[in-house]
Amino acid sequence: MTIRSQQDISEFSELVQARSSALLRTAYLVVGDHQLAQDLLQESLVKAYLAWPRLRDTSRAEGYVRRTIVTTAISWRRRRSFHEPPVEHVPERPGADHTDELATHDLLWELVRDLPPRQRAALVLRYYEDLSEADTADLMGCSVGAVKSQVSVALRKLRERVGADADVLFPDDQAVTR
Repeated sequence: MTIRSQQDISEFSELVQARSSALLRTAYLVVGDHQLAQDLLQESLVKAYLAWPRLRDTSRAEGYVRRTIVTTAISWRRRRSFHEPPVEHVPERPGADHTDELATHDLLWELVRDLPPRQRAALVLRYYEDLSEADTADLMGCSVGAVKSQVSVALRKLRERVGADADVLFPDDQAVTR
């Protein structure tokens, strides 16, 4: 084990404090999963810490960590243990196939992410967080009428983008905008 100088520890700590959010964003964009991105960042920072005394130019350490994020993610994907473990017999799954529901959920979230921030916030607070219009208005710092308007416009945009499948995606909410 290499003994670290106080300067090495200090420089590494400064990097972690200053750039962790940006590095986590990079990790997320590489793997597409928040928990996996946190693990990836953690492992990459450990590797950077171990390599710190060998870095010639610590001002370029962020680039080193970003590269480590990418190469570590690639090596994870190559590991047999990363993927589902093999089994001799595939067990039968009781119940309905939820593939269509998952595909619909992914499509809907993609469309919600494309909405303007206030409309997206109003929808998320009202329908995903199940808050009242008054609570949503309080959190958003606007009137209840503004919340109703934002939700209405957002749902209309989602229905327009979905087209003929709108009844499938929004079966319980037809009265809101029609």
